[in-house]
Amino acid sequence: MNDAVSDYKRLKADTARLVAANNSTLGFPEAALTDPDQAKEFMQRTRALVFIGTDVEPVGRCFEEAISEHVKVRVYVPSGEGPFPVVVYFHGGGWVSGDLDMHDRTCRRITNLARCAVVNVDYRLAPEHPFPAPLSDAYAATLWATEHAHEFSGDPSRLIIAGSSAGGNLAAAVALRARDEDGPRIALQVLIYPVLDSTMDYESFEQYSDGFLLSRSQMRWYWDQYVPDLAQRGNPLVSPMHATSLSGLPPAYVLTAECDPLRDEGEAYASRLQTEGVDASHVRYKGQIHAFLNMFGLIADADLAVAELCRFIVERTSPDGDRDAIYETRESA
Repeated sequence: MNDAVSDYKRLKADTARLVAANNSTLGFPEAALTDPDQAKEFMQRTRALVFIGTDVEPVGRCFEEAISEHVKVRVYVPSGEGPFPVVVYFHGGGWVSGDLDMHDRTCRRITNLARCAVVNVDYRLAPEHPFPAPLSDAYAATLWATEHAHEFSGDPSRLIIAGSSAGGNLAAAVALRARDEDGPRIALQVLIYPVLDSTMDYESFEQYSDGFLLSRSQMRWYWDQYVPDLAQRGNPLVSPMHATSLSGLPPAYVLTAECDPLRDEGEAYASRLQTEGVDASHVRYKGQIHAFLNMFGLIADADLAVAELCRFIVERTSPDGDRDAIYETRESA
């Protein structure tokens, strides 16, 4: 292991190599906190970023549709006969970047492994469209998926909301809003290293404040773009951790990474869900960084994490007699 990689001794070896090779390219410029031109350059760079891996995994059917003036979705349907569970997926990117391509590989893998129809949501981005616009789009997409599931062999009674990072924030907020507004019945929420608390007052922000792709200053900048009004940041739809009660929310699967500033808030949220009577499962991937799950094919734990996430979805949404058969068929394909 070379000197650059050895700086990341907490990381798994394959992850350390990837971070060492990409940290300077993907890193957040501190000057962006005060210099609008630097901030604009960073945002343009991240919006133009083609995420690692360009291979296209085939699915049974894939189509795009504009469901409103503001929201476009890409729907993936597995081969075979439905109806299939429906996953509504919100991409990450700090609410300022990301599109339908950012997690296309992940959505395709979930479609095939979990045997679900996946609705990949392209929501409006900050700072042009701050809170509540991205959440409004996420909720609208959830309603659309429920109402139109039959058109793509989906089963709206097995509705799953999922998201990573900022998308995990939107998924958690959609779950709260659906509960409080008598919205769609959500069978499962899947929160992948989610953003849940604008205070960032957690030990993991001290431990991994810089050098592990996502930094504390970068996260602070994301919050400034998404919710510039400080008075709004305690709103549970902005910071789900601030909700008075989490009871009555859908069962949850919360995935965190050990070397991620967001680790502790995700784990605190999972603990609160359990304490307040929600069926919540949590898994921490040791030696991993923020956004690692999207790096399958490059990081061994990413392949494992996607497979285990899909196994959980199958176990929670498939008829009892079919759980193992469905997953094992996909695993061996």
